[in-house]
Amino acid sequence: MSLRHALLGLLAEHPASGYDLLKTFETSLANVWPATQSQIYTELSRLADTGWISVTAEGPRGRKEYTLTDEGLAELRHWLTETKPQRNTRSDILLRVFFLGVLTPDQARAYLTGLADLSQQGHDDLRRLVDSVDWGDDDLSVHGRIALEYGLRFNAMRREWAEWAATQIR
Repeated sequence: MSLRHALLGLLAEHPASGYDLLKTFETSLANVWPATQSQIYTELSRLADTGWISVTAEGPRGRKEYTLTDEGLAELRHWLTETKPQRNTRSDILLRVFFLGVLTPDQARAYLTGLADLSQQGHDDLRRLVDSVDWGDDDLSVHGRIALEYGLRFNAMRREWAEWAATQIR
């Protein structure tokens, strides 16, 4: 996934300013694809230059509202249907697991216990997000909730695995 496709996807819901998009990232997409303010504004300029979005309103202090163009919608659909997702094969967490043998058993168990705690914290953070969002029946709410459920299940699985793995250290 790229930032550009995330922005196109958000703009497919409704027009938005860079600030609006940043806030949406902070409350939802940051859990799967974090982006900084400068990255978002830079990418919005690039998308406008390609013709995939257009500025449809300008307000005070240079505020711009962006709208997805037909070409941008075609690119988003192409990305969703024609481009295979990249398989993330790198994992800093699992790379460390491979080398836990260089630690004492207590240190190795502590790493895994810490990972279980981190996973529980991630689960708790997502649970609070579920409870804090006013979920609607719009596409972004429905599919955002599905993605959030993935995060909840993933964190629960990783916590359970880390607890099990800690018991395997002799």
